[in-house]
Amino acid sequence: MNKVLQKPIKQIRLDSGMTVAQLIEEMRGAAFGAGRLAEAVDIYEAMLCDDGTKFLGFAGAMVPAGMRQIVVDLIKERQIDVLVTTGANIVHDLIEAFGGRHYKGVEQVDDLELRRRHINRIFDVFLPERHFTVFEDRLLDIFADIDRDGMSIRELLTEIGLRVDDPNSITGVAAEKNVPIFCPAIADSAIGLQAWLYTQTKRLDVDTFKDMREFMDICYSAKKTGAMFVGGGVPKNFILQSMIVTPRGGFDYAIQLTMDRAEMGGLSGATLDEAKSWGKIGEYARAVTVYADATIALPIIIAAVKERLNR
Repeated sequence: MNKVLQKPIKQIRLDSGMTVAQLIEEMRGAAFGAGRLAEAVDIYEAMLCDDGTKFLGFAGAMVPAGMRQIVVDLIKERQIDVLVTTGANIVHDLIEAFGGRHYKGVEQVDDLELRRRHINRIFDVFLPERHFTVFEDRLLDIFADIDRDGMSIRELLTEIGLRVDDPNSITGVAAEKNVPIFCPAIADSAIGLQAWLYTQTKRLDVDTFKDMREFMDICYSAKKTGAMFVGGGVPKNFILQSMIVTPRGGFDYAIQLTMDRAEMGGLSGATLDEAKSWGKIGEYARAVTVYADATIALPIIIAAVKERLNR
């Protein structure tokens, strides 16, 4: 019994002048979400300091919520080697790159009135439809300027990024820094819709399976691997499934930020321990799931690790 009673809970002590990293240090001795968040910071720091390949799974409506610049800075600082995201996040990144904006709104609102005013709602974020019109026009111009056959989705996104004139665009900065963006479900987005419309009269040659070879090559050549999963869905599965067909034995580091539960059987709520049964997470991996709103947990984790690394 004494072996399981080695770590008394440490009560958190707050100070008016404490930094983010100092707050995390106080949370380390606490339980529930606080303890998990502190563990996530430790794992993320170790992942960055290790000589490995760093993956970011970026699901959900993170760009509309204000997480765009965090990812841009991580790319610029070479703290992301591979980005796997949803078509929606790319769409909203490009909307901002083309001059559009997302606006703070409220969730308790007459949605039919918003519809009459041509305003789209993402929970408490408002997005005028006119920004989609600009997005669609610019994207069609970019498609017309691309002259390549048999592109993968990653190559298409790189071509788009090279034509984006915005130093704070995820797509643009990733193309500039040669960080691959994989978006396996790109058809499930306004990019996919516009691409389909474009191909009704013009040529846009994309091989949707071609990404697999490049992604597997990255996984095979990695010395060690670490992944941060912001949400779940397609990005999470696309990253994890690579370990089934590579001899690595699973990811060495893994952090999951989610609000979903495991009981429903969905991947977004599936635990990282469950992933070990598939060989997706290594037997001796450092891994933790933080059950928290990613728009709260992600900035705290990144800020704390930045502070530690800059000491």
